[in-house]
Amino acid sequence: MGKLPELYVAVDVEADGPIPGPYSMISLGMAVVGRDDLRFYTELRPISDEFVPEALAVSGLDRDRLLREAPAAEEAMAAAAKWINGLRKEGRPVFLAGPAVFDGMFVHWYFHRFLGKSPFSASGSGIDLRSYWMGLEGCEWVSSRKSVIKQKLGVTGLPHTHHAGEDAAELAGVFEAILASRKE
Repeated sequence: MGKLPELYVAVDVEADGPIPGPYSMISLGMAVVGRDDLRFYTELRPISDEFVPEALAVSGLDRDRLLREAPAAEEAMAAAAKWINGLRKEGRPVFLAGPAVFDGMFVHWYFHRFLGKSPFSASGSGIDLRSYWMGLEGCEWVSSRKSVIKQKLGVTGLPHTHHAGEDAAELAGVFEAILASRKE
């Protein structure tokens, strides 16, 4: 049996503040690059009473509804880990985010805090879209925004909505276009 291919898992989170712990991840979306059929989305019950109203407003999610209806963090992260580990039949999941610092910080912290380990890796390492693009293009940081990448590659029909599931799919589409551009 040959070595399984890497599966780039585009990850997006919405949070109600700048860091995990004092603040909460309130939704998590994942989409496998090149595989529209492999997506995951969950909302999460806030873990703290603290929140930044402006940060919460970005997602458009109702905090009171999340407190009443969303799964607890342990349940949501267990479902996410099960989904990621289920991908291992087809390939090796590799974390992808843009920016990886923000999304990765929340995802890694939540996996370790609520499950004791991350299904991605012990270090939380993965691919940062902007850093990847800078290395590929030799450009400066300012020219590595997702909107710039989309314009340069002619990527359309992938809006950024601040819905974690939709934004994960957007990121997957952008990275798929970047990979295709390398082959040309």
